[in-house]
Amino acid sequence: MNNLWIHPSLVLMAGALLLPFIPRVARKSFLLAVPLLALGVILMMLGAPESRHGVISVLNWTLTFGRVDALSLVFAVIMGGMCVIGTLFGLHVEDDAQHIAAWVYVSGSLGAIFAGDMIALFLFWELMAFASVFLIWLRRRPQSTAAGFRYLLVHVAGGLALLAGLVLHMKATGSIAFDAFNVHNPSAAEYLILIGILLNAAVPPLHAWLPDAYPEGTFNGSVFLSAFTTKTAVYALCRGFPGMELLLWLGVIMSLYGVAFAIIENDIRRLFAYHIVSQVGYMVAGVGIGTALAINGACAHAFAHILYKGLLFMGGGTVLFMTGETRMSRLGGLYRKMPWTFMLTLIGGLSISAFPLFSGFVSKSMIVSAAFEQHWIPAGFLLTLASIGTFYCNGLKVPYFVWFGRDHCEPDVRNRAGDPPWNMLAAMGAAAFLCIFLGCYTPALYNLLPHQAAAQAYHPYNFGHISETLQVLLFTGFAFFVLVKLRKIDPHAGVNIDLDWFYRMGGRAVLWFARKPAQAVDEWVSEFYRFCGLAWLMAAARGSAWFDGRAIDGVVDGLAKNVWSLGDRVRHLQTRSLQFNIFSALVAIVVVLLAYALAVMMLR
Repeated sequence: MNNLWIHPSLVLMAGALLLPFIPRVARKSFLLAVPLLALGVILMMLGAPESRHGVISVLNWTLTFGRVDALSLVFAVIMGGMCVIGTLFGLHVEDDAQHIAAWVYVSGSLGAIFAGDMIALFLFWELMAFASVFLIWLRRRPQSTAAGFRYLLVHVAGGLALLAGLVLHMKATGSIAFDAFNVHNPSAAEYLILIGILLNAAVPPLHAWLPDAYPEGTFNGSVFLSAFTTKTAVYALCRGFPGMELLLWLGVIMSLYGVAFAIIENDIRRLFAYHIVSQVGYMVAGVGIGTALAINGACAHAFAHILYKGLLFMGGGTVLFMTGETRMSRLGGLYRKMPWTFMLTLIGGLSISAFPLFSGFVSKSMIVSAAFEQHWIPAGFLLTLASIGTFYCNGLKVPYFVWFGRDHCEPDVRNRAGDPPWNMLAAMGAAAFLCIFLGCYTPALYNLLPHQAAAQAYHPYNFGHISETLQVLLFTGFAFFVLVKLRKIDPHAGVNIDLDWFYRMGGRAVLWFARKPAQAVDEWVSEFYRFCGLAWLMAAARGSAWFDGRAIDGVVDGLAKNVWSLGDRVRHLQTRSLQFNIFSALVAIVVVLLAYALAVMMLR
């Protein structure tokens, strides 16, 4: 690699800025050229020695925007590739805002991956949150607006935890370097950083934003959402917290928790969202194990997951785009009208289920094998157990009830059904090809992993692993079709309550507090100050009456009348939606200024 280094995020940001000015005749070519150029910039870094670029000095800090090593590159390659596939999938979308939001979102993810310090990491971390929310809002329906606000509020809270940990860590160590922390005896600052990262990784109980928001995204926006936020968090865990035992058990809980909710879910995109929680659980568990094989497994599974989960969300998005429906209780029998969509989505389902010859098989097995090698026997068995639910939902339930099974479609849904435009099928075909290619030719994936010795020594296609996997899959398939015959698992409409119930009820409680007690106190303070002001004015008038009773009395009467009429006008204009008056605003300003001064003193 020569001395000239271009950040791929700059390519995507420049493309996003230029897109509105591109003539319509050249628009589709430009849409493909920008992510392809960004991917090309990333591929040019492969094989280069570890290096740092984009180093600048700001105040007393030295920021590094380009740390290039094996760990950052394995994530950057697949994210650059997924940006190309996702853009191709939505190539026919005329709404420039969706493409701009997607590219800025990906640029935030790539910026966080290449960040060499925690300040740069935080800046791109927040860029991800604020850009990605538009992929939800741009669906332009009330449910999407509400889900987007909840999504943004949760991520702002996570960003504040990350920022607080960053400030405390800088104060304690004087360093902003983003390297491995002390995972055996973490400080309060490191726990805050961990919380900020775990929220983006959707670790329970900080996960409910994901199945709440992702199904509400646009049909192509959810493809991007499924690929970047959680996997950027996995990268941050691999970089900062390898070998932290807590993460192993959190990952195991994630893998089972996501599967449990996916089994009872009716909406296919919400089902896929819960399986993001489950599959990221494998990666988090791999980081917690912390060995070279486990870290390789976390990186490889993130790589494979971006492809097969993107493919599944493309399948779900295609069903939404063509029929306007994603609830299995209102679908069925679509195979004849959407055969290509069915076959390509099925490849994604087999990949996530770790079927032999598919990408999930060669990545997930690394993590499970690492658990058994380190004698984490319960964790290894529980991760294997979670794979039963994965195949049940993605390889059997969705294909059967959407494309086969009984036809529950409304006439308008059935009439609209059909395979999508060529670009959507091409994007799905590219992802499906890579899922099979990586499963059959493991060096294509293993040569990118950060610990090459462990990667070269691992061989997934051995008799024990294949036989164990096939037994699990065959048992799950047999159980599914028995339950189908007994009519025990027909999908039905309903609402599954998750931990987002606490978010919603908490929001209502805050709103009630603002409208009732806080408003009452606010009104009392206003009346108190108005009363004190009038009392002082009248006392001053009476005290000076000896000088010129008539003149002063006249002035006081006039002022009192004006003040009282002003109070009447203020009370008339004040509504119950107004939560704070001038006094409250001044208090808030003082608090903010004190917090800012404290932060400045801590940073010095």
